[in-house]
Amino acid sequence: MSGDTKPSGLRNPTAAVRGVGAAALASEGLVMLLAIVPVRVLGGHLTGAAIAFVVVMAVVCFALAGMLRRSWGWYCGSAVQVILFASGFVFHPSLAVLGVLFGLLWAYVLHVRRTVLAA
Repeated sequence: MSGDTKPSGLRNPTAAVRGVGAAALASEGLVMLLAIVPVRVLGGHLTGAAIAFVVVMAVVCFALAGMLRRSWGWYCGSAVQVILFASGFVFHPSLAVLGVLFGLLWAYVLHVRRTVLAA
């Protein structure tokens, strides 16, 4: 390879990357909402404050999915992953596991963004 960058082949690479990021955030919000009941049933000690936190974080994920058009939306998406991981030490360890899993997914999305938009 001579170091030449190949075009991505996408008609609108910015919109494609934004769609991947929005899908990741929307799926994260959905998973957080769906995880409330199983964690409570399986012996989790989710208090009202913890449930409210999970619902607020899910709403933030859904809102950020629509805000990725702005550059700060990507930074806020990264902050959501850190906050979710840290909340696992405050509320319930399963939230830390979700934070790690979606943090890895978000890292991959950022890698794809960097790769596609660099071309």
